[in-house]
Amino acid sequence: MSNEEDKQDKRGFKVEDRRRFSETGEARPDVREEAPEPAPAAAAPPSAAAATAAPATQRHEPPPLDINFSTFIISLSTQALAHLGEIPHPIDDQVAVDLGAAKQLIDILGVLKDKTKGNLDPSESGLLDSVLYDLRLKYVERVRSRPDRIGS
Repeated sequence: MSNEEDKQDKRGFKVEDRRRFSETGEARPDVREEAPEPAPAAAAPPSAAAATAAPATQRHEPPPLDINFSTFIISLSTQALAHLGEIPHPIDDQVAVDLGAAKQLIDILGVLKDKTKGNLDPSESGLLDSVLYDLRLKYVERVRSRPDRIGS
């Protein structure tokens, strides 16, 4: 062994060309095709038997949507509706009222309306106006029916 080869052996570093094709594009006979590594068990989709054994409270998440301004507004309004007690919480199916959180989300939507004025297309502007009107109306109705619970 030469001095240079001895240095490479001590480092324990070996380069092996595992490409299936040569530089000319022909298949190399000395390279075997490797099977793809199986996905980890945690990332594998649940089997039908596992799905039926899952508790009834566990929900399957819908596939993610393309996020745009309208879906963002709908997401914020859905959260506000949950805090107003209009819809159950998506994770635990419990209906809880948190007027402080609902007011904060409604205020955030109002800020978005002010900051995006003149930059939205008519459908986005109409959606934002409609959502704000409905949420503000529901908030006022909820506050009038439960004046002792504003801060909670």
